[in-house]
Amino acid sequence: MTQERLAELSELHLRSLQKIEAGEKNVLTTTLRRIHRSLGCSWDDLMA
Repeated sequence: MTQERLAELSELHLRSLQKIEAGEKNVLTTTLRRIHRSLGCSWDDLMA
């Protein structure tokens, strides 16, 4: 999945998602839930 598609599915701005992935931005629990739901993966996989 592309960053663009994940941002769209998670209802996030692309740049915000990029900063989260790079560790440049703190993540709210609600944002993590949106990403988790969009990816359809386990919490363990998401947090690894």
